[in-house]
Amino acid sequence: MAKCISSSIIFAPSSSSTRTLKPSPLHFQTPKRSLLSMLSPRPRNPFSVFIRATVAIEKETPENERPDTFLRATDDPHSSAAASPNSVRARFEKMIREAQDEVCAAIEAEDGVGKFTEDVWSRAGGGGGISRVLQEGGVWEKAGVNVSVVYGMMPPEAYRAAKGGDSLEKPGPVPFFAAGISSVLHPNNPFAPTLHFNYRYFETDAAKDAPGAPRQWWFGGGTDLTPAYIFEEDVKHFHQVQKQACDKFDPSFYPRFKKWCDDYFLIKHRGERRGLGGIFFDDLNDYDQEMLLAFATECAQSVVPAYIPIINRRKETPFTDQHKAWQQLRRGRYVEFNLVYDRGTTFGLKTGGRIESILVSLPLTARWEYDHEPEKGSEEWKLLDACINPKDWI
Repeated sequence: MAKCISSSIIFAPSSSSTRTLKPSPLHFQTPKRSLLSMLSPRPRNPFSVFIRATVAIEKETPENERPDTFLRATDDPHSSAAASPNSVRARFEKMIREAQDEVCAAIEAEDGVGKFTEDVWSRAGGGGGISRVLQEGGVWEKAGVNVSVVYGMMPPEAYRAAKGGDSLEKPGPVPFFAAGISSVLHPNNPFAPTLHFNYRYFETDAAKDAPGAPRQWWFGGGTDLTPAYIFEEDVKHFHQVQKQACDKFDPSFYPRFKKWCDDYFLIKHRGERRGLGGIFFDDLNDYDQEMLLAFATECAQSVVPAYIPIINRRKETPFTDQHKAWQQLRRGRYVEFNLVYDRGTTFGLKTGGRIESILVSLPLTARWEYDHEPEKGSEEWKLLDACINPKDWI
């Protein structure tokens, strides 16, 4: 990891035309918990991982080993009572668990120091998940890669959060199935960008007071880049990989989902985007289901080639305290978006989801300064301008 080459600089604009600031940083850090580590006797994946029992909270049960599937018996392709072994549920779960293994292996290899710890958990009503977190590594301050398969009853407000609409299309609680992979990767070096990706599949059944209503399904997801400093070759590479994945299925996908990403990650109270975008889509069910499953798979498989080459270029770049302070300010923006606007966070909180998994996206540290403005024309200002005025990178 590149070392800080200055220990006395506190970031403040140097131009007399900008406001004089009195730094008032607010730092928060996830408290360290005592870990009960247990080695899996037969790890499914090739990289080193420690399995620890989850602290039990309501509706969840800690598990010491990863099951072959989190699907209910009626969904499990190996069960005699199962539907087709080629069910979308079964294939999507297989895809996200393979993607989790691939991304975690690439992160550990590039980090060189940190190792993922793992929580495996289940729910009495069916389903479960695997949460993997690497903290204070050689390259990443915090890296979380989670998968979950969940069954439950969706209250009306959660259904609105999941669908993104203001009106409830079905009366009463809605039975749902949800599976997904979600990841946020926060590097130490301020010149190395944060990455977020999430791919998910939803099904809803008829509410109890609306028998006969058809089952609904949709896919959602995306991959987006959040740097503190702009290196155009990095941003162009990232967007080119997203476009290549999209173009394999429909040439309209990249421009459509790129704009959707820019619109979705708007921090409304700031009037700026969280980062420099990527692709984002949700409630997608107006194409063939098989095609959308293949598209989500292609996008998930594009994460490593889109991101790891950038990290490899930037992880050893020397930086100052000024650079680090700006990264911390941008992470404050990341926190604001996730806690105020993110639909996944809102959905998880309103359905009684696992809090540690929901909030794993937050960085270990962040910073807020009163009325901060970067100096016009500076590298920090260029990043902020790109977040306010999104551009086409390719």
